[in-house]
Amino acid sequence: MKVRSVAAGTGALLVLSTLVGCGGRDVEIPTVKVRMEPLVRRVTAEGNLESAQATPLSVPIEAPGPMRIAWLAPDGARVHTGDVIATFDPTELDKALDTARGDLAKTREQMKKSGATSSAALADLSIDADLARGDLEAADKFQKRDADVFSRHEILESAADRELAQAREKNAKRARELRAAQSAAERALIEIDARKAEVSIGRSERGLAAIEMRAPHEGLFVAERDFRNDPVRPGDTVFAGQPIGELPELKTMRAEVYVLEADADGLEVGKPATVTLESRPDRPIGARVARVDTLAKPRFRGSPVQYFAVDLDLAETDPTFAKPGARVRAELVLERRAQALAIPRQALFERAGKSVVFRREKGKTAGRFVAVAVVTSPAGPGRLVVESGLAAGDVIALIDPERGSAPGQTEKKEEPPGLAGAPAKPVRTSRPEGGAP
Repeated sequence: MKVRSVAAGTGALLVLSTLVGCGGRDVEIPTVKVRMEPLVRRVTAEGNLESAQATPLSVPIEAPGPMRIAWLAPDGARVHTGDVIATFDPTELDKALDTARGDLAKTREQMKKSGATSSAALADLSIDADLARGDLEAADKFQKRDADVFSRHEILESAADRELAQAREKNAKRARELRAAQSAAERALIEIDARKAEVSIGRSERGLAAIEMRAPHEGLFVAERDFRNDPVRPGDTVFAGQPIGELPELKTMRAEVYVLEADADGLEVGKPATVTLESRPDRPIGARVARVDTLAKPRFRGSPVQYFAVDLDLAETDPTFAKPGARVRAELVLERRAQALAIPRQALFERAGKSVVFRREKGKTAGRFVAVAVVTSPAGPGRLVVESGLAAGDVIALIDPERGSAPGQTEKKEEPPGLAGAPAKPVRTSRPEGGAP
């Protein structure tokens, strides 16, 4: 076996071991020497700046119903305290106010008319009751009771007249009471309509008073966006309490970035990071992870790729260039070790459901490759950390040495090697492997 050393870009030593394959052809098996080295596992992410504190701006709750935005400050416009941010179309409010005032005037006229009618009816019924009471008094006074003086027929007729007068008086009183109750009910209904009109007038007047939305403090206006990421704009119909934007505090900013689910192992609150604005790549800003989404989600509609949304608290904020919505690129440090065994991902194979590497034997069995089960964890793009199964100084193959297949070469179909110490088939070498490869 001819051995050639080649410098490896990862800091490990890459070795080409020449094997004699089938038909006498030489097959070069690239290998790498495993070494202990410092490990810093980083992951990159992209996102945008946003304010850590922002005042929400919503349609006034005094709005009587749907309102249309007549004018809106441009998205990202800088505003000062008291500046108008939005105005609403007053057409519907003016119409509602005129209608309510007309309804109130109508109910007041109805109330006057009803009062006059009720008074006249009650007066007539009072007269009827007085007449009926006078008839009853006369019947009582002149009732014929003496049988010696009046005939039986006259006595019975007088008693009937009294009963009739008494009934007429009772009915007159009852009619007056019913008419009074009816008048009170009519007046109550009219008063309800009047109160409704007054409430509508008050609501419309409050809506007109809130027709302009003003900035409560200085900042940048950021328009609200819907699920399609379209901002609120003039002409849109909105409702009471609906958010139309926010006013961020520019002195305290944070970055919201998105980390691929596959790269998120070890991502947690407190991890250090560095944030760079696309507009100022020369000014990196220190940061720390403040929040990590519990679940990974697609960032774009219809995309199967999932990300974890991460909030980064910035160590400093310069309002002159750090503004909400600015694109940023972040580098997060997920793991840092003083010493670790790192290998290329291509050196890892699967046998019988286990992860293995092919380690080259030393001494008397030099030139043999043995399948060794290992436990690994991510170390970065194209790299893995070996937690167990290898030691510093071991030499491992970057392709399957038993099959003797180099990149682009057809593999020979042979039985897979054993695990953890089981030697692969011996290969002929030009000399036994002695010291360092």
